[in-house]
Amino acid sequence: RVNLLSLTIITKVPSLLYSLKVFLKNLTAADFLFCLCLPLRITYYARSSGIIPSLYCSFGASAFFLNMYASIIFMGYIAANRYLKIVHPSGTRVLQTVRAAHIISAVTWVFLLATAISYSNLYLMTQESLTSNSSRCDPLFSESVKLFFTIIQVLSAIIFLLVFISMVFFYYSTSRRVLQAQQRQLASSEKLLKSRRNMLLLVSIFCVCFVPYHLVRLPFTFLSGNCTVGPVLHYLKEVATMVSVFNICLDPVVYFYLCKAFRAKVRKLSRRSESSREQLDITTSTPVM
Repeated sequence: RVNLLSLTIITKVPSLLYSLKVFLKNLTAADFLFCLCLPLRITYYARSSGIIPSLYCSFGASAFFLNMYASIIFMGYIAANRYLKIVHPSGTRVLQTVRAAHIISAVTWVFLLATAISYSNLYLMTQESLTSNSSRCDPLFSESVKLFFTIIQVLSAIIFLLVFISMVFFYYSTSRRVLQAQQRQLASSEKLLKSRRNMLLLVSIFCVCFVPYHLVRLPFTFLSGNCTVGPVLHYLKEVATMVSVFNICLDPVVYFYLCKAFRAKVRKLSRRSESSREQLDITTSTPVM
C-alpha cells in the first residue's frame, strides 16, 4: 500500500527539469514490481508442489532478482546524481540532464530484462523434472542453467560491489565538500549539510538492506552443494533475502527527503487526513437532538 501510494505520488511529480526525479520514478517502479513478485515467492515456499515451483523458478525468481538489482542500480544512480550536483556542480551538466537520465534508465532496464528473459528461456528449454518437494530451484536446473545462473550471480555481485564502493566514495566526497564549506564559512554550508544527511540516509538504507544478502549470496552459490555448509547458507540466504525486501518499506523515506515535491504532496495528504479525522470526531461527538 505504501509503495502504491509512493508510485502514485511520484509519477505525478513533473520531471521536466530534474534528472533526479527520473531516477526516483524508476526506483519507485522497481520497488512496486518487487512487491508484485512477493506473493508468488511466498506461495512457492508455502506450497512446493504442482506448477508453482516451475512457475516461480522460471519467471518468479528472475522477476524478483531483476527488480532487486534494478533497485540497487537506481539507488546508485541517485547517489551519483547527488554527488555530481554537490561536488561537481558545474562540470557535469550533460550527465545531469533529463534526457541522459532517461537514456541511462532505459539502457538499465533493457540490460536487466534481457538477462532475466535469457534465464527464463534457457530454464524452460532445459527444465529437469522434479522428483521430490524442495524449497530450492536447484533440482530443476539443468547443467546449462546452473552455469548461466552462476554467471548471473557473479555478475550481480560485481554490480553490487561497484554500486556499494561508489556510494561509499560519494558519501566520503560529499562529507569532504561539507567540511571544506564549513572551514571557509560559506553560506551554502547548511544546504550542504542537508545534502550530506540525505546521502548518508541513502547509503545507510542500501547497506542495511543489501549488504547482508550479498555477504551470503555468493558463498551460497558456490557452496550450496556442501552437505555441512550448504543448509546453513541456505537459511542465512533466506533471512538475508527477507532483510533485502525491507528496502521496499524504506525507500519512501528516500523519496521524502530527496524530493521536495514528494514531501509537499505527502504533507498535504497528511493534513487532509488529519482534517478529515477531526471533522469526523466533531460529527460523532455532537449529540443528536
